[in-house]
Amino acid sequence: MALAANRQWDRTTAGPIAATQTGHRQIYAMKTNTFLGALFTTAAAVSLLASPPPGLQPAETRVAALALLTIGFWATGVIPEHITSLLFFVLAMLFSVASPGVIFSGFSSTAVWLIFGGLVIGVAIMATGLGRRVAAGAASQLDGSYARIIAGLVTAGVLFSFLMPSAMGRVVLLTPIAEAIAGHFGFARGSRGRTGVILATILGSFIPAFGILPANVPNMVLVGMAETQYRVSLLYGSYLLLHFPILGLLKAALIVGLILWFYPDTPRTVAHTELTRAGAMTKNERILSWSLFIMLGLWMTDFLHHVSPAWIALAGAVFLMLPGITIVDKSQFNQKINWASLVFVAGILGLGALINQSGLGDTLARKLISVLPLGEQHPFFSYLSVSLASALTGVATTLPGVPAVFTPLSEGIAHATGLPVKTVIMMQVLGFSTPLFPYQAPPIIIGMQLAGEDLAAAGRICMLLAGITIFLLLPLNYLWWQILGWL
Repeated sequence: MALAANRQWDRTTAGPIAATQTGHRQIYAMKTNTFLGALFTTAAAVSLLASPPPGLQPAETRVAALALLTIGFWATGVIPEHITSLLFFVLAMLFSVASPGVIFSGFSSTAVWLIFGGLVIGVAIMATGLGRRVAAGAASQLDGSYARIIAGLVTAGVLFSFLMPSAMGRVVLLTPIAEAIAGHFGFARGSRGRTGVILATILGSFIPAFGILPANVPNMVLVGMAETQYRVSLLYGSYLLLHFPILGLLKAALIVGLILWFYPDTPRTVAHTELTRAGAMTKNERILSWSLFIMLGLWMTDFLHHVSPAWIALAGAVFLMLPGITIVDKSQFNQKINWASLVFVAGILGLGALINQSGLGDTLARKLISVLPLGEQHPFFSYLSVSLASALTGVATTLPGVPAVFTPLSEGIAHATGLPVKTVIMMQVLGFSTPLFPYQAPPIIIGMQLAGEDLAAAGRICMLLAGITIFLLLPLNYLWWQILGWL
């Protein structure tokens, strides 16, 4: 009996010990893989400098090596993302890769100031309790299952894309509310449920919006480039019919499915009394509510006044910090603003500007197109090649850079494939609406940084969604375009 008891004790105690040892081995393996990935990235960058590939100018080679090193460090996470951005600034300046105006152009970008405004607004939403109040109201509609919460948030993001033309603005406004909703359902920081709620809000308000003409920056860059270079006007209705059924609705459904698969969780049951316990709004909540209402109105009507969403957000942030208002006070400003996210995004934008200014993006796109199987005899392969080429171009230039680099090549591609120029121009949307990595899409980075979530979580969804897009959605979209007479 004693022997049996000892055996039973061994079984009950060995489990936790074995699990702990397994966990330590997994962590060690992850750290080793991260270190090896960073080492390989560094070696590849040095090798590129030592043996430049044919066709690249010396300046382009230096930019390519720096881009490879920076992107590799962001991807592996061997050091924090904002330190990688600082390393990019240091190396770019020490080796005179470009002028300071180009290298530090991210800090003068509207995106950085929109993030700053969003950070202040997010602090105000949480500090006043308005976020919890809005979350309670939203939760009363989403209460039920985890699937209903995720599907509801993705649907809300898609619908909001029709109202508010700025993806950055949507993410900045909705992310603090998503955090409050996650807390309302008992999803603590670090839980799968919280990650799922944040991803549903960010990806739902960004990726399907590529099928809505004014809803994302790359769409509008494409409109401007097509008009100025080819006198091709892209209309709201035709653009929506061409892209939204596949790139909007189907991708939204896939986002819901992928989040439920990767980040399953169970919400805490919320009693009805808890939803109505908040009471009357405080003075600060009322001031913040009117401020958000005015900012939302200005964001939605930017086609009338042409004021950037960044300056609207910045003005709102300044108002919330003014003496006499002081919804965000000095201590909150110093302690709760995530300054690292500003440096990180400035580094990404600076790298994109450097790649475009050096001509590297254009060179890579031309080389990529030169090896593609383009021809009039195989229209499907030409369609697939152009779509994948624009997606891969976005890896080097980030998504807003794709139409700037790719549109000037559209006429040559049209001659090689026998397709109309307008069709070739529209094929870019299939590429830049498929981000492979989060760093390509500033709204994804901004949202994840605002929420304090790991970018790797968004990376998993982006990579798998891109794979499904290539093998399933692109063929479906080809059939849809044939039905509409575009191919």
